[in-house]
Order: sequence, then C-alpha cells, then structure tokens
Amino acid sequence: MATHLIPPPIALTIAGSDSGGGAGIQADLKTFHQFGVHGTSVIVAITAQDTVAVRAVHLVPADIISAQIAAVADDLPPTAIKTGMLATAELIRLVASAIRERDWNRYVLDPVMVASSGDRLLAADAESVLRNVLLPLATLVTPNLDEAEALTGGRVRNPDEMEAAGHRLLELGAGAALIKGGHLEGDVIVDLLILPGKARRFNHPRIATGSTHGTGCTLSAAITAGLALGRSLDRAVEDGLGYVHRAIETAVPLGKGHGPVNHRISP
Repeated sequence: MATHLIPPPIALTIAGSDSGGGAGIQADLKTFHQFGVHGTSVIVAITAQDTVAVRAVHLVPADIISAQIAAVADDLPPTAIKTGMLATAELIRLVASAIRERDWNRYVLDPVMVASSGDRLLAADAESVLRNVLLPLATLVTPNLDEAEALTGGRVRNPDEMEAAGHRLLELGAGAALIKGGHLEGDVIVDLLILPGKARRFNHPRIATGSTHGTGCTLSAAITAGLALGRSLDRAVEDGLGYVHRAIETAVPLGKGHGPVNHRISP
C-alpha cells in the first residue's frame, strides 16, 4: 500500500553565512528545521566569523546571487522568506527586484547592520536604500534599538520610543514592525509588535548569559517558519519569541566571546 507523504512548507533565507555556525544562514536553516519547515538558502556573503569577531567578508558576485534565487524559485518556491545580512546597496536592490518580480508576500526583513561582536555588516550608504527600497516590501521588519534608530532617524531607548519607531516604520511602508528590546536597561526585556491600529507588548525576564550570538537571525527565521506554516503574524511572532527565549535559556557556553543560542530545542 502506497504511503502518501505530505511535503513540508518551504522557507527561504537570503543572507550571509557564519563560519561559527551561530548566526546567518546556518542559524536560519537550523531554526527552519526545528519548526518542521524545509529550508532553502541564497548566500550573499561569506564571512570568516567566530564568537569574538568578524575576521573577513567576501561578497558573492551578483550573477551568482541571481542564479541562486532563480534555482530556488523555479524548483522549490518558498511559502515565506526572510532576509538578513545584505551588505551593500547593490545587493539590496537586486534582492528587492527579485521579491517584487516573484510576488513573494510573506517576507520578514531582519535589517542586519552590525554583528553581535560590533563589526559592521551593512555599508553606511546602503541604509537609505534598505529603508526606501526593501522596507516597503516587508510583511514584518525586526530591528533592534540601534537599527530602529538608523531606519527612523529618531531616538529609540525606551518602550514609548520603541512604539513611536514602530509606527514610523509602518508609515515608511512596512506591513508590521517588531522592535526588539534586548538592548534596554533593566531586568525585563520588552519587545513591541506594531501592527496597523494596534500594538502588542511581549515581556521576558532578562537571562544572565553570554550566549546571545545570532538571536536576531534566529528570531526572524522562527517567525518566517511560522508564516510558512500558515500561522497568523501575531502567532508567528509569539512563537518565535518563545523559541528564542528558551534557546538563550538552555544555551551552553561555546567559544571565547558571545556564544550561540541553543537551536536544538523544540519550538
């Protein structure tokens, strides 16, 4: 008797690699797998990176990036996608064009600008291109406080300013904004989801740990996986934040710097 297997939904990550395995493409694919989603990838940059620093970055040629996108789109069309490190204005425009041409509409934009180590991953002249070209295509944008300030041009250092920044990102064209509060002072981390007409606050106790490398990549990948599974944006964000909190809570120290979270837990 033939067994009819139901194929899993497909999610695509367009980002840079992390040779240390804690962030970027590697973190995204681990997260997709844990959510039961088939992960595909387009690598835009290769980094020589560990838990301490980004030692080198090699950008993938634009024609190879386009070929990767075409290969995935033609044979394994994704239900949801995310972008992470995009590095330059040229690559941002290339990716934005691909998203528009293929009408990919479950899109999570993680505006990666600086690594956990403090190394810059987005050229300064590319910030305005990301804001004007890519942001309006996003179902959800997931900036931390520094990224929210760069995108909105305003101060973002407390929950009220986070909410104001979220509304500004919607005015700039994003479908929704999740402002991440990991850099806030205090014992409670506040993350704010801003949707048209409402705001939702998520509170988690701060965990004393050095294992925080790749949290932004992991969160955006978890939300993307949730969208690929057909969950509402509210539910996908709630599930993603819960997964990341437990991944930080159960992480064991690795490396000499900011170690990776524990991707092996169940969502």
